[in-house]
Amino acid sequence: MAAGAAIAADARWMGAALMLAERGRGRTFPNPAVGCVIVADGRVVGRGWTRPGGRPHAEAMALAQAGGAARGATVYVTLEPCAHESPRGPACADLLVAAGPARVVAALGDPDPRTDGGGFARLRAAGIAVTTGVGAAEAARTTAGFLGRFARGRPHVTLKLATSLDGCIALASGESRWITGPAARAHAHLERARADAILVGRGTLAADSPALDVRLPGLADRAPERWLLTRGDAPAGWRVLADPADIATMTADWLLVEGGAGAASAFLAADLVDRLLLYRAPVLIGAGRRALGDIGLGSLAAAHGRWRLDDARTLGSDRIEVYERVREPA
Repeated sequence: MAAGAAIAADARWMGAALMLAERGRGRTFPNPAVGCVIVADGRVVGRGWTRPGGRPHAEAMALAQAGGAARGATVYVTLEPCAHESPRGPACADLLVAAGPARVVAALGDPDPRTDGGGFARLRAAGIAVTTGVGAAEAARTTAGFLGRFARGRPHVTLKLATSLDGCIALASGESRWITGPAARAHAHLERARADAILVGRGTLAADSPALDVRLPGLADRAPERWLLTRGDAPAGWRVLADPADIATMTADWLLVEGGAGAASAFLAADLVDRLLLYRAPVLIGAGRRALGDIGLGSLAAAHGRWRLDDARTLGSDRIEVYERVREPA
């Protein structure tokens, strides 16, 4: 195969593995959501993704499906195969060595110190060719929660804001259902399904009594753990976060902050928001409740250069813009 064709094939199969990894997102803590595709003679002989609760791993699932067809094949995996044994299962690097593929293509290395290059080293020592970096940028997005836990010691935080064109989240009376339409609300429910945990403030709980469930067909079991930002007590079935800085203690890689203005402002003021979902409806409210309060900016200059537009599209009559926080490498 010519070099250009080989590069294109690697990118194609890694893309398939990345799509599989997304199936596990928000359900695999404390393990990362990983996807794996095993290819022999141009066809898929095994595929897998990390299952709920973190086991089995993607490689174990794909190898079990491939059986003997894995020998001499190429394995595409979105993260370095783990090199440490666990009471919950063997090391994926050892499983791969036993299966005997000719080549392993991985998007990213694993920052977990129990692996961190050890998986690749074990494969190479067994005579398996290893290629890294294919689809790295895309894999970093899919694995951002897991990577961030090692880089920053906390979950990846997405803040959702649903506003009018003039930046209101409710009428002055507090009425807020519904500013956005059904397509935007369905998208927001999909975001819930991809999170480990979802958080609102005390005011939102009192005003709306939100269920914070996932109301999409086939995804009802994907509702994230519910957290309340408060220094008081929480209702049954909820967990308490006293301060945004305490997110390091959360058992989650992906946190969705959904409301209201107080919680949103507190997370922004603490510079803990990594991703911003801004849903805007084509309505003007005027003297309504604002989406944000004080977020601690000392000057207008400090507001610039902090956010990078990552995506924008229409959802029915509404508009969504997705922004990523611009940060120095950890």
